[in-house]
Amino acid sequence: MTIKTIFLDRDGVINIEKNYLHKIEKFEFIDGVFDSCTYLLKLGYKIIIITNQSGIARGYFNENDFNILTKWMLEEFTKNKIDILDIFHCPHSPSSTCYCRKPRPGMFLNAKEKHNVDMKNSWAIGDKEADIKAAFDSGIKKTILVRSGHEIDESKSNAKHFMNSIKDVHQVIFK
Repeated sequence: MTIKTIFLDRDGVINIEKNYLHKIEKFEFIDGVFDSCTYLLKLGYKIIIITNQSGIARGYFNENDFNILTKWMLEEFTKNKIDILDIFHCPHSPSSTCYCRKPRPGMFLNAKEKHNVDMKNSWAIGDKEADIKAAFDSGIKKTILVRSGHEIDESKSNAKHFMNSIKDVHQVIFK
């Protein structure tokens, strides 16, 4: 049996964008993220986080720093009764030829294989065109670009929908 999923980018979608964020004390959740995730779970979606983390390759922080922050973030979701099915990250630099770094679809395809995700009935929410391209190339056509992270040029985007932040998700995804 396949599952329908909401793929969320981390920085700019879940938390306020801060370059190379790796410290808990600097992490700030985007307003409304918990309510929006609860809403999406009630609609029957599973939530998977897909995030580029080039700060690891650049030496700004290491895998352990990422894991500590991720564990804390997931505990915050759990405190709010939100189950995050999985998190995938790419630790490589933008110049890498890896298959996992967005805009390549590797993390999405790994999630599809691991969790038997129905890509046609799933959504991706990101704050960069790279998120949209990776989703599209993995078979996800339902895409949302949020304005709460990086500056975006909507006129040049391939996203199907635009929102100010994840707080507005109920205006786009509904039964």
